Amino acid sequence: MTRPALSRERVLDAAIRVADRGGAEAITMRRVAQELGVEAMSLYHHVPNKDAMLDGVVDAVFTAIELPVAEGDWRTAIRARAESARTVLFRHRWALGLLDSRPTPGSATLRHHDAVLGVLLNAGFTLELAAHAVSLLDSYIGGYVLQEANLPMTTSAEVQDVADGILAALPADELPHLRAMIVDHALRPDYDHTAEFDFGLDLILDGLEARRKADAAA
Repeated sequence: MTRPALSRERVLDAAIRVADRGGAEAITMRRVAQELGVEAMSLYHHVPNKDAMLDGVVDAVFTAIELPVAEGDWRTAIRARAESARTVLFRHRWALGLLDSRPTPGSATLRHHDAVLGVLLNAGFTLELAAHAVSLLDSYIGGYVLQEANLPMTTSAEVQDVADGILAALPADELPHLRAMIVDHALRPDYDHTAEFDFGLDLILDGLEARRKADAAA
């Protein structure tokens, strides 16, 4: 069977697969070459060094995140981008520590940041407020993904098991507020911990809209 020709895209795809299994620290020329079934030296025709490979995978992650559209409601555009970023970053959690660490961002990375700023500026945000908004939104998305990735449960059955263990260890007449939160909130049949992302995002968007209006009226 003929192996597909090596290309920069194939090299970066392989690097992402390596990172998905072993984290960003697993990305080395040798491991990526092994993933592709080639000699490490052959990679240098497509990426000159490890730094270029890391720049490339960061750019690939930004390419996968939905690019916000400047036309229409800014909240709708920023919400769609936030939800897309959450999905992509949860799939590639190793990228969280890389996204803002590269000193030579690629074209997709720059285009993404420009598009987000464009949505906010076109909606009437001042440049200063737009910069604050981007920092706040990205911190929230990254922090939520990190928290979500480390939760000890994902299904309702797992939530029940974890809650039962905590409740069993709680002294009967102590920590009543924590007990109420677990019993009357987290263990409700309709409770979905993943919906917390939307709640927090709504608060952030509400606050940004209020600040945008205040700045416009000043």
